[in-house]
Amino acid sequence: MLQLINNPQTGGLEGIIRSFQKGGLGDIVNSWVANGQNLPVSGEQVESVLGGSALQDLAAQLGVSPQQASGSLADVLPQLIDQMTPNGEVPQGGDLLSQGLSLLKKGGLFG
Repeated sequence: MLQLINNPQTGGLEGIIRSFQKGGLGDIVNSWVANGQNLPVSGEQVESVLGGSALQDLAAQLGVSPQQASGSLADVLPQLIDQMTPNGEVPQGGDLLSQGLSLLKKGGLFG
């Protein structure tokens, strides 16, 4: 999942946030970036924003169906983006993949 966020084709973290905003889910993704409660998202909403090919690629890497991949993203993306946007701001520069892996190792996403 971190590869999806760090993927240049998706535009990285900023690109994913923009995709959700353009896809009509700005209120949802903005809640993840901002401090406070994260609004939920459904697997269908994730699929509509990210597109079938990105989910198929992710599903193939994980060995699951695209529906399972979108459901997993719906569960993890709010927490992941929330943790990667401290103080309600998208970090500039840096290796987002390394930042995300560090959060996972610390248990920051699920702790």
